[in-house]
Amino acid sequence: MKRIISLIAALATVLPLVCVPAKEAGAVNFRPRFTIHSESAIMFHVENYQNDKYTEIFEQNADAKQMPGPLVNIMTAIVCLENCTDLNEVLTLDPDVYQGVYNEISENDYSDDLPMMDLNDGDKLTVTDLLYCMMLTSSVEASETIAYHVGSQKLVNEGTAEKENISPERGAAAFVEMMNEKAASLGMNDTNFTNAHGMYDTQQYTTARDLSKLTLYAMKNSKFAEIANTQSYNPSVPNPETHVNFANWAWTHSNIMMDPENEDCYYMGAQGIKTAFLSAAGRNIITTANKDGNRYLVILLRAPFNDAEGNPKFYHINDAADLFDWAFEHFSYKVVLADTAEVGELPVKLADGNDYVLARPKEEISLIWYDDVDTSFIKKDNITWYKTELQAPVEKGEVLGEVTLEYEGESLGTVELVAVSSVERSKWMYNFEVAKRFKGSEWFKTALKVAIVLSALYILICIYALVLFKSKSKPLKPLYAVPKVDKKKRKKTSNKK
Repeated sequence: MKRIISLIAALATVLPLVCVPAKEAGAVNFRPRFTIHSESAIMFHVENYQNDKYTEIFEQNADAKQMPGPLVNIMTAIVCLENCTDLNEVLTLDPDVYQGVYNEISENDYSDDLPMMDLNDGDKLTVTDLLYCMMLTSSVEASETIAYHVGSQKLVNEGTAEKENISPERGAAAFVEMMNEKAASLGMNDTNFTNAHGMYDTQQYTTARDLSKLTLYAMKNSKFAEIANTQSYNPSVPNPETHVNFANWAWTHSNIMMDPENEDCYYMGAQGIKTAFLSAAGRNIITTANKDGNRYLVILLRAPFNDAEGNPKFYHINDAADLFDWAFEHFSYKVVLADTAEVGELPVKLADGNDYVLARPKEEISLIWYDDVDTSFIKKDNITWYKTELQAPVEKGEVLGEVTLEYEGESLGTVELVAVSSVERSKWMYNFEVAKRFKGSEWFKTALKVAIVLSALYILICIYALVLFKSKSKPLKPLYAVPKVDKKKRKKTSNKK
């Protein structure tokens, strides 16, 4: 009774901290004690981008559709990096390429959303320069120039147009098509892109979960990671006519969590990746932080601009900092299934001694885990045996099946199960089993058929031999036999003589 009461008490402590995990995500979702002001959020512990080693630890409205704002620049950058033939090619900022965007923003009275940076019409910049400018400052000029350039290359390569005849609208539309194709390939099923710059558009939407798929993929690209985590950048082309003091012509990352001089927002260990805001959709941020060998990625969407009194507040920065603090303080790697744990057994036929074999994990399972949740709540009995019954001999280390760890109905990982020890075969049981099984075997049936056929042939041969023997044992009549003569006639014949 005491154990039951203790278990109920433990559950009462844990359950308020744990959210019901999202079925689609296949991840465990833990709930911090503080409030997240951003409407949508998702957080991962990232061990290795290249090998897809990451674990989701928190989410909030991760599948709600939101307007991403300039976070779309992440997709713009990836499509450019994967399709641009020459990142060192110098492009000229042409107002015809981005003037249409300015007009749309003015007409909809969203001019406050436009980022301001030191760029001039006619500036010459490499594609790499433009990528830095876009990722660090959300420059509309940079994103639209990239979109037109890469989109036009696509049309030219397809043979559907010549570069000099491609309008800015058509080039940008071709690029947006590439963005949506890439989104589909990444499984971003709740995302639709309508432009490369991220300004207001009700038809452009995504989710925190979809953005996590994009960001985790993008960070595999070393060039993207380098650009997205750079704090300050000087263009490679000086443009002395429009930028007299080249040393001061630099772009700074909009993520103020990276800025040590900003005491209110600086977070030690924080890096890029992208920030965004739209007056109609709140503040957004995607950022990472590293500490003591652990790295966390957080995505926050639609944070409010002001507090309850109407004072401006960077809730997206506060949320990110709170989540990082929570993760670094409460999460660590824990062994949830040791490679020495005996998790099941299988019966073994024809065994010499024990008629079963114990199974253990082939390797140890360690997971990043919340210290407020006991690992004993992890279900470890979801076992799939490759065979329901074994026959000796069984070798130590032989793979027998697999076990899937589960928590709150969500899979945490799967590991193969192997035999703890060897099981020898009993010779007399084996011979008896072989003899017993022989009657029902195909070999026995075939041998029986052959025996019947041979027996039948033998009987036929015997019959034939017997008949032949009897026919040879009968006396033969002489070929020249003397005919019988009547004695009386013989006497008469004799008297006459």
